[in-house]
Formats: sequence, structure tokens, C-alpha cells
Amino acid sequence: MVDRRSLMGTAGRHALALALAPVSLAALAAEPASPLPALGSPLAVPSLTLLDGSPWGPDQAQGKVLVVYWWASWCPFCAEQSPHMDALWRTHRSQGLALMALSIDKQPAAASAHLKAKGYGFPAAMATQAAKVWPKPRGLPVVVVRGRNGNVVFAESGSLFPEDVQGLKKFL
Repeated sequence: MVDRRSLMGTAGRHALALALAPVSLAALAAEPASPLPALGSPLAVPSLTLLDGSPWGPDQAQGKVLVVYWWASWCPFCAEQSPHMDALWRTHRSQGLALMALSIDKQPAAASAHLKAKGYGFPAAMATQAAKVWPKPRGLPVVVVRGRNGNVVFAESGSLFPEDVQGLKKFL
């Protein structure tokens, strides 16, 4: 039996991205080739300035499960996934879930406007600020989860289904 995950495999997602976002293809092709962090490897937390100008750093992730989410305002797959990421964060932040969304937009204003228009509340910064500690893996969207012990427990490049996003709560 063929399931939808098989049907929407990497080749299918890339073909759809070509059809939906030809301008973004150039941006993705220009990315440096960074691998996903290995499961079990330590993941440091940088100090960042959020898009709203407030500071965010290691203290906000200490002892919590941290979801690092690379996205862009122009990415059709991010548009599908971001509402689920926001819902996950809103529902589980009181249980020790932290989320840092890293925009790869060229201009912070584009990322800020997008977040405001959609009503997303999760903390967001520009990926360029975090690049030395968290180099962006190839693909978009990208999700990396750091467990309470500071080590990577999940890493995936490409779209997650809504149930996959909700399944991240198992790391709490």
C-alpha cells in the first residue's frame, strides 16, 4: 500500500516547489551545503535579537525542549507548516517547550510583516544571526529538536505533516 508520505517524498516536494516558487529556487540553490545535526550531538544555544528587538538566549532554552525552525515568508511549505508550529508552541510552552523560528528572508521587515499578518506568536530571529552556532541545513522548512539534556533528538529537512509537528510533543 502506498501512503501519502511516499507520494509526497522528496522528489514530489521539490517538483511542487519548482511549480509554486520559481523565484525561491535560486535562493535555495545558493545555500551552502550544511548537513542536519546528528542525532545525539550537542546543540549549543546562541544569544539572538528577536525580530521585535528583544533579546533571546540560552536562558530561554535551559532545561527545556527547544524546537529550532528555519522558514521563509515566501516558502509555500513553510506557509503550510508554520500554523502547526505556532499551535505546538502555544499549546506546550507551559510544559517546557521553547521554539526559535529562524527566518531566511533577505529583509527582517518581510519576516516581521509576515508573522504579524499571520498572528504567529512564537519567537523569531533572522537566521543570519544564528548562522555561526546554527548553520542552516539544506532545504526548507527545517526542524531540529534539542532535548532537555542539550542534545539533538530530532532533525528533519522538508515539510512535516501536521501530525508530525504535533508528534514533537513526545520529546517533552
